[in-house]
Amino acid sequence: MQLTGRSALVTGGKRIGAVVAQALAARGADVALSFNRSRHEAEQAAEAIRAHGQQAFIAPADLSQASACGEIVQATTEALGRLDILVHMASVYTQTPFDQLTVEDWDRSLAVDLRAAFLCARAAVPHMRTAGGGRIVMFSDWTAKSGRPTYTGYLPYYVAKAGSVALAEALAFELAPDQILVNSIAPGPIRAPAQLGKAVQEEVIRATPLSRWGGDEEIVKTVLWLIESDFVTGETIRVDGGRHLR
Repeated sequence: MQLTGRSALVTGGKRIGAVVAQALAARGADVALSFNRSRHEAEQAAEAIRAHGQQAFIAPADLSQASACGEIVQATTEALGRLDILVHMASVYTQTPFDQLTVEDWDRSLAVDLRAAFLCARAAVPHMRTAGGGRIVMFSDWTAKSGRPTYTGYLPYYVAKAGSVALAEALAFELAPDQILVNSIAPGPIRAPAQLGKAVQEEVIRATPLSRWGGDEEIVKTVLWLIESDFVTGETIRVDGGRHLR
């Protein structure tokens, strides 16, 4: 798929999502971004998209609410005129000890990381069919793709991300006749969280065969490759510097 003249929706307009949105614009796509609380970051990303000469649309969306998924897709198509690409990056990543987990914790994590990926895709498919095909990229995690939890305190997150691998496979199979390609990315150590101490960051580096954090650009390159490919579907690609090998 060539990106010129296409329209994309990126859910999660903060951090790496904003970088992905700008890269799509640089290749010629109009881009919509949803955000939950990070309006300032989304507005900055929109400015960068427009600087590439492309249309930008941003809107708040609490994707833990089922109705918000269809609403953000509809708002995107109304603002940009079409929808060819969905990149679902919105996620809940919170460490909670097992004995403190609540039903609300469980429901919110699975709602955003897994259910919203399905609901956004379901809402996007009719528009992609109208366009003659499309691309859906969702996000898992290197631990879930590897089939072994590595860190305690992330039980619902791990389950949701494991589910996203299966979702990508099943959607790819269902939507292949429509030329809608569906894939997933399983990041490893890409960008150190702000709250992560130096000692822990160095521990991650030691545990990663390539001995470094990957950086946002590695995710950007993988997203673009999956979108531009015309014959890869149902895959989950680890972008983790070999972290799963240890």
